Amino acid sequence: MINLKNKVDIEGIRKAGIVVRTVLDELGKITLAGLATKKYNETAEEIAASMNAMPAFKGYRGFPYAVCVSINEEVVHGFPSDKKLREGDIVSLDFGSYYEGYYADAAITLPVGEISEKAANLIKVTKEALNIGISRARVGNRLYDISSAIEDYVTKHGYSVVRDFVGHGIGYELHEDPQVPNYVVKNYDVPLEDGLVIAIEPMVNEFSHKIRVKKNHWTVIAADKGLSAHFEHTVAITKEGPYILTEAGESWQKKKT
Repeated sequence: MINLKNKVDIEGIRKAGIVVRTVLDELGKITLAGLATKKYNETAEEIAASMNAMPAFKGYRGFPYAVCVSINEEVVHGFPSDKKLREGDIVSLDFGSYYEGYYADAAITLPVGEISEKAANLIKVTKEALNIGISRARVGNRLYDISSAIEDYVTKHGYSVVRDFVGHGIGYELHEDPQVPNYVVKNYDVPLEDGLVIAIEPMVNEFSHKIRVKKNHWTVIAADKGLSAHFEHTVAITKEGPYILTEAGESWQKKKT
């Protein structure tokens, strides 16, 4: 069942989104070679607590950490640990918050120092794919318009969209209907209505879309060990256009593309 949100709900999700953005911005600032990735988790928990918010992932279906830290070939759900970042790595950080009854969720992929041209291009294309998907999140369009725009852009650049994990509705719960695939799914489509809030999150692999799960039963990696990148925003679909709820300030994409 799809739950449309009213203006009060959207403002509540935006406040949760401010927590998410604050955390991710701070995690970006400490991203350096030599950083033990458990520091991401400690920092995320400290910031969330200081803002009277709760990390949405910790304890969700048994996930043990506040933030997902996925390095290089890791796609999603990586564990923070004593492992240290190395120059040339790319690291994806995924964080969700629960604040005053609402959820928000976002992800970024960052370079660690100087990275290869192929890694930089993968990050660039994945971020642009997210922005293109958001630009299609308009009243009167359908989920197909988001999914096809993302898939077309990614495949045009020679990369693959991960198919086993998709975006989702969000707000009252961390994961709600509808699912938001980053590729076209036959016979699955949903009209985009005023008040629909979704997390759009392309996960893009350097080579094949195929994945496997590590022995910890959580961390997803590219099956062929190619690089993977991940970007995500929580977005409200409104009559005025897409409203990004996990970006600093009030971010509206009013210009039609």
